[in-house]
Amino acid sequence: MYIKRHAEDTVSKLSKMFGAVLVTGPRQVGKTTMLKKATEGVSYVTLDDPMLLATAVEQSGTFFKDNPPPVFIDEIQYAPNLFPHIKIIIDRDKKKGQFYMSGSQQFHMMKNVSESLAGRLGLLTLLGLSIREKQGINFTDPFLPTDDYFYAYKRNIKELAYDDVWYNIHCGSMPELFTNKAFDWQMFYGAYVKTYIERDVRELTQVGDELKFLRFMTVAASRIGQLLNLASLARDVGISQPTAERWISILITSNILYLLKPYSNNITKRVVKTPKLYFFDTGLAAYLTKWNTPEVLKNGAMAGAFFENYVISEILKSYYNKGVLEPPLYFYRDKNMNEIDLLIEANGMLYPLEMKKHADPQKKDVAVFSLLDKIPSVKRGPGGVICLYDNLITINDNDRVIPVKYL
Repeated sequence: MYIKRHAEDTVSKLSKMFGAVLVTGPRQVGKTTMLKKATEGVSYVTLDDPMLLATAVEQSGTFFKDNPPPVFIDEIQYAPNLFPHIKIIIDRDKKKGQFYMSGSQQFHMMKNVSESLAGRLGLLTLLGLSIREKQGINFTDPFLPTDDYFYAYKRNIKELAYDDVWYNIHCGSMPELFTNKAFDWQMFYGAYVKTYIERDVRELTQVGDELKFLRFMTVAASRIGQLLNLASLARDVGISQPTAERWISILITSNILYLLKPYSNNITKRVVKTPKLYFFDTGLAAYLTKWNTPEVLKNGAMAGAFFENYVISEILKSYYNKGVLEPPLYFYRDKNMNEIDLLIEANGMLYPLEMKKHADPQKKDVAVFSLLDKIPSVKRGPGGVICLYDNLITINDNDRVIPVKYL
């Protein structure tokens, strides 16, 4: 069963603008399936095939004689030496949509990409299934808490029950788990982690102690929604701080972790400079931290952190699916520990958001937004509390209670 991905339209748009399109994202989120659908009629080669990989690495100069464009090359990160040859063909033929590539590493981490294909490459990050994709909603605007956004979304809205939210948070966003109900959740993520460490992690670096790396992933998952503290992570796992820094970099490069940056400008001297840590997939974080059912998770000590992580990842998907490479998302925290969970910067304004797992939001939940009014040169747009309440309602002059179904 194929679920239409919102990023398909973005791939089509990029292929008309650039000679090559590269889709990156975590393992098993459906990059290959989506690109095959978007490139019907284009020849397909996968560098998971040892023979093809050997040819790509050892005979890169002739690889495209045997596999002429237009061509879709899967797992391109295994043969970055192909990028200069792709550049030569694009510059020579001056055609759009000649190369389609997928890879499980972030594009700017792949060797040769930025040097070889600057200005010739359309980039897209694909994450797991969004709420909208799971519900078959065709609305694709990036999330923004404005009148126009809510008015447009209302025509597409579908109900999302309380228990369904927690099922989605626990199950995660991997298409295979969603479409194949016979899949065992624990077995799926157990195999996922094993494959990830054996393939992606080994390819990126010699970790040495794979059990310690798994422990590191687990400790990171227990810190979702918190400020990144490398010294504490290193101490808990029994590794050096430089090793912890390197391992965090691996998790970011392979699209497991997302670091939400703190908002700062030249005037906000008192804000923290440390990012907050999130997982792109809440199902993986739940597996690592042993929250084995949705019921246990929603009643557990980390329920608030998981709800916050879920909201962040859904908002990220709405931007990534539109081809926005660096979504304008931040958080605010000053030295007095005043915090706003999320700021979206758009149209010269900051849109503040809080995430609360409860269903009875109050005015005090948005009181912290007034901090933004005290920062010179900052214009504040409408904001709100994203929570488990059923209806979109105004909580004060400018801010709303925002149900999860509006993400």
